[in-house]
Amino acid sequence: MVLAPMAGITNVAFRQLCREQGAGIYVCEMITTVALAVRNPKTDKMIEFGPDEQPRSMQLYGVDPDITAKAVRRVVDENLADHIDLNFGCSVKKITSKGGGSAIPWKRRLFGSIIKAAVDAAAPAGIPVTIKMRKGIDDDHLTYVEAGLIAQEAGAKWVALHARTAAQRYSGEADWESIATLKQALDVPVLGNGDIWEADDALRMVAETGCDGVVVGRGCLGRPWLFADLAAAFAGRPERVMPDLGEVAQVMRRHAELLVHWWGAEREAVTDFRKHVAWYLKGFPVGSELRRSMAMASSLMELDDLLGKLDHAAPFPVANLGQPRGRTNSPAKVVLPYGWLDDRDSELVPEDAEHDDSGG
Repeated sequence: MVLAPMAGITNVAFRQLCREQGAGIYVCEMITTVALAVRNPKTDKMIEFGPDEQPRSMQLYGVDPDITAKAVRRVVDENLADHIDLNFGCSVKKITSKGGGSAIPWKRRLFGSIIKAAVDAAAPAGIPVTIKMRKGIDDDHLTYVEAGLIAQEAGAKWVALHARTAAQRYSGEADWESIATLKQALDVPVLGNGDIWEADDALRMVAETGCDGVVVGRGCLGRPWLFADLAAAFAGRPERVMPDLGEVAQVMRRHAELLVHWWGAEREAVTDFRKHVAWYLKGFPVGSELRRSMAMASSLMELDDLLGKLDHAAPFPVANLGQPRGRTNSPAKVVLPYGWLDDRDSELVPEDAEHDDSGG
């Protein structure tokens, strides 16, 4: 089981919170290859790992094979990570409009060149390179089977598929049949991603698709204990974590404390924590004024005072089980560079394709 990299979410603190729940691979936020290569200060902060964090998993985003190789060589030379995942799934306009993320697999030769550049650069250290992608740009431009075969040939150790197109963004339902199709086509392991809200969803995905593992993103927002449920489920145990509000408050406090340790500044850390409040409290009987105050807290003392006002005996909201969490949006036309769809075999890197800072 793998924690999907999420911008602004999967920093050292959140990864530690999830790791404490069960074994797995917990991936850091998306790191751009050019920022890593040129030692962007913000990016160098984002690639920090905990002292006992193993394996150290880093996801890289890049469009240029040469810059990708340079970034991976830095990872090797400075022993920055134990695993590299390549992002070919991002559907955000600022990424696809430059030919990056989920736009790249359409350019099959460029796609293959990026993966091979990373694999070759990582080989001296024995660092495995994997990829995460979507089904394609849209239903008229599906690439996932061909892309999976190209990735396999280039040396990727596994292929993870978010079973939506880029045009779907986070809307509708994930097409788990596509995961099954990809699994049948490849020899390397295939991991499934999309609509895993509960541990039983993961079991069902594996049973229905034959995939070798699962990648969990939005389902664990405000619920790091989902990884304890996943560990139990895959071990064949029936127990599931359903904390009351008092236990959730303890997790919230620990999350904020871990952020303070990572940030090294309390105000910035508690401000960063604010985005998590609504996810943690989802479904619990908490008044709007208390929610709003908690989402505006700026110190641990203030947060402690507000957490103390919660009804700690309130039971876990079982009605929320299986419900989507995090980002939901409508389908949208994918913005691509001019003429991007015309020549699938072009290896030309779009001008100004690289982004010099990491994250969302």
